[in-house]
Amino acid sequence: MSLSVPHNGIKADNEPVIELFVKAGSDGESIGNCPFSQRLFMILWLKGVVFNVTTVDLKRKPADLQNLAPGTHPPFITFNGEVKTDVNKIEEFLEDVLSPPKFTKLSARHPESNTAGMDIFAKFSAFIKNSKPNANEGLERGLLKTLQKLDEYLRAPLPDEIDHNSIEDVKISTRKFLDGDNMTLADCNLLPKLHIVKVVTKKYRGFDIPKDMTGIWQYLQNAYTHEEFTNTCPSDREIEIAYQDVAKRLIK
Repeated sequence: MSLSVPHNGIKADNEPVIELFVKAGSDGESIGNCPFSQRLFMILWLKGVVFNVTTVDLKRKPADLQNLAPGTHPPFITFNGEVKTDVNKIEEFLEDVLSPPKFTKLSARHPESNTAGMDIFAKFSAFIKNSKPNANEGLERGLLKTLQKLDEYLRAPLPDEIDHNSIEDVKISTRKFLDGDNMTLADCNLLPKLHIVKVVTKKYRGFDIPKDMTGIWQYLQNAYTHEEFTNTCPSDREIEIAYQDVAKRLIK
């Protein structure tokens, strides 16, 4: 599947030619489960640049793509014909070359936003890949602890939410995302992974992110109202399919 984003977008003459290649879903065409693919997809969408997206079926990788980026799996981009394959370096490159005033700056203002929730996916992976019932409770506690830490960060006011001249003490943040009311690179990294955690743990462990973690739930709900997230996200079913062999059954 190949499409232009934004839909019906018109590329200016001096804009770069960008193509994003992402992992295809189980049908070989739809968006597949890959948080790194979604991360780059979100960044380009948020930048406000016109770009093309192609989903790549890893079972039948076309010969022209093998020639374009031999030995490379999605995601990767071509920027004015030059292939770039390292996700972290692509993020840095896009933030550098697609800069204001023409394009949106996406780097977080607060360094803590870049590391918030960074260990959640590792704890989730250990939890979902475990097949030993006697280890399940401890691994679940480990995941809950990292989720709680993220929840606390999301609920705590950022420095610019605190008016030191006011007599009222701001206790709960009202921001929508990690670093403020707009998505940043930090969100592009964390949100795809957090959504996978929510979907997969529910399906294969009957685990729900606790409802009292209101910071996380509001954060996810805010993401679900933005097309930059919803239109770059695989379906829940695609995520479940991707993990059906990864998620280990608890063997008694």
